[in-house]
Amino acid sequence: MLKTFKLPVGILGSNCYLAWDPDNKQAVVIDPGGEPERIIRAVTERCLDVRYIINTHGHGDHIGGNRQLKDTYGVPLLIHEADAPMLGDAQLNMSSFFGLPVLSPPADGFLVPKKTLRFGRIELTVLYTPGHTPGGVSLYGDGVVFTGDALFLGSIGRCDMLYSDEQLQLNSIKENLFTLPDDTEVLPGHGESTTVGKEKMWNPFFVSTGTS
Repeated sequence: MLKTFKLPVGILGSNCYLAWDPDNKQAVVIDPGGEPERIIRAVTERCLDVRYIINTHGHGDHIGGNRQLKDTYGVPLLIHEADAPMLGDAQLNMSSFFGLPVLSPPADGFLVPKKTLRFGRIELTVLYTPGHTPGGVSLYGDGVVFTGDALFLGSIGRCDMLYSDEQLQLNSIKENLFTLPDDTEVLPGHGESTTVGKEKMWNPFFVSTGTS
């Protein structure tokens, strides 16, 4: 069964997740948004064998630790192709607006919707959940979905930023997240966890439109 560990990192408290197969310790790091030393220490404490660094989208608060983790582990860095230009552009990834420009190494490969990513015996399926950014994705497997900044507890990711699209985000959540089993645990890019069923029932962005 998939094991996970959450580290809120950086000035915006973005959730970085370690996810791994407990039998052989093969792992991925999802959204290393900052404080890479803390992330590396957490990996070392759990004796994890990192196989991939994954960005659910390209905003600076989710990619800030990419370079140091890439230098440390030498593993592929993956993101959806539509968000790949953000990695090397502080204006596109919004970090320049905070006065702390973030530049990441380029992607080594792309996350393709409906394709699976395997580490150990764990498989995560890439779900396309754009809207917050053009290339936003979620990762689903073993009863858990990592939603990045698509879906939060009682909310959704901001859609008032460069290249964001609220209607696209609402549609992608309904079509690609709310079709998952109700007991699927939602591990978002900020804040606390929830479940698909709770968000279908109580999330105000969907209750008001009659989605339940």
